[in-house]
Amino acid sequence: MRSRTAEPSALGPLGLFTVLLGAALPLVDFFIVNVALPTIDHELAAGPAMLELVVAGYGLAYAVLLVLGGRLGDLFGRRRLFLWGMAAFGVTSLACGLAPDAWTLVGARVAQGAASALMLPQVLATIQSSTAGPRRAKAMGLYGATAGLAMVAGQILGGVLVAADLAGTGWRSIFLVNVPVVVAGLLLAVRTVPESRSDKPSPVDVPGTLLLALSLITLLAPLTEGRAAGWPLWTWLSLAAFPFLLLAFFLVERRADRAGRTPLVPPSLFAVESLRRGLPPIVPFSISFGGFMFVIAVALQQGLGMGAVAAGLALVPMALAFFGASLAGPRLIGRFGGRITVAGALFQAVGLVLLILAVRRGWPDLGFAELLPGMLLAGLGQGFQLPVLLRIVLSDVPADRAGVGSGVMVTAQQSALAVGVATLGTLFLALTPTLGMGAALTVTLLVQLGVVALTGLLNLRLPRTVS
Repeated sequence: MRSRTAEPSALGPLGLFTVLLGAALPLVDFFIVNVALPTIDHELAAGPAMLELVVAGYGLAYAVLLVLGGRLGDLFGRRRLFLWGMAAFGVTSLACGLAPDAWTLVGARVAQGAASALMLPQVLATIQSSTAGPRRAKAMGLYGATAGLAMVAGQILGGVLVAADLAGTGWRSIFLVNVPVVVAGLLLAVRTVPESRSDKPSPVDVPGTLLLALSLITLLAPLTEGRAAGWPLWTWLSLAAFPFLLLAFFLVERRADRAGRTPLVPPSLFAVESLRRGLPPIVPFSISFGGFMFVIAVALQQGLGMGAVAAGLALVPMALAFFGASLAGPRLIGRFGGRITVAGALFQAVGLVLLILAVRRGWPDLGFAELLPGMLLAGLGQGFQLPVLLRIVLSDVPADRAGVGSGVMVTAQQSALAVGVATLGTLFLALTPTLGMGAALTVTLLVQLGVVALTGLLNLRLPRTVS
């Protein structure tokens, strides 16, 4: 059954641009701080543990509340929640930019992550409920391109803004730049984004929400804070509690489903074949992507001595290749279906091999030219995968479940990005003191290569035809 407030073709080009702008902002802000951390540390005397919190606080709040954000959009209206989330994102970005000390910045980042969790699920849910046929396919392709580009562009933009030191704002400009963008986005959204909600809105599943939040916190908090804190006892207890909390969440959700109530994440949602097949590859893909972006930012700046701008510009070939592959994706999907992602994983793997060889041969005298072939092929491979995977996951999800389906998918993606930063980042930083940064980077890229191979194997299970 269709949404009662939005016809399938109700989202026009300007409305699509507006919701994609809303999708880009949270993803840019997840990565934009990577190149600004040394400057933040210097100005606020933050220290390693506090810098981890600046990154992790945002990621935790974002990941924990995404499914709830999708459910609230289904319940109260996706356009309304999009506007609330975007406005809150602007206010919390201003708070980040004006933070007088490290603890204030951490608190503002947590609030910014919560605002992002309100805004982002509404983007996919609005596309899913307000478009159909070729328009939906094109919109989903553009969403995938936007998501991938935003993650790479975050570090490029961060380097440029920190180096530009606009009006003496330094690192603060990476947050303050969001404010005028949000104002423009709100003005556009009021005029161009259609309202939609579920035909069968359900109350919030409080036990499920709390158990999902606790499950994600017990996994992500120790992984992101453990290294900086010296792996105290609480980190190991937290990781040990994670599988039990996840099992409790599943049992509570299944009981609610069988009792006729509407759980936060209905187990019946995983009966949708496109979601069941498309979601598993997104997890290793995002672990690999998140870890790579963090590690390469540290290696370029601290290992090769590049400035923030040069480190950002080194990622431009990856961004351009990703964008080109994303544009070609819809035509290739029509011919090869979901299997185009297998070729994407192969391209990405070859790109990583070229980067490994470049590091082995040229460290510590690597330059833009040596990194170029590997960056290009890695970006090309990523561009053939992410937009297609996102499109596949939601392709068969009913419109009245668009919010919860979007929330589940983005939660998996965001949690995996955070796990990638924590695990591959921790491996790289732990090996550096003993092996040196060049060898540590080589080992980390080899591990990442294994994760990419796993993604490719999971991609083999994707359907040949994509709607």
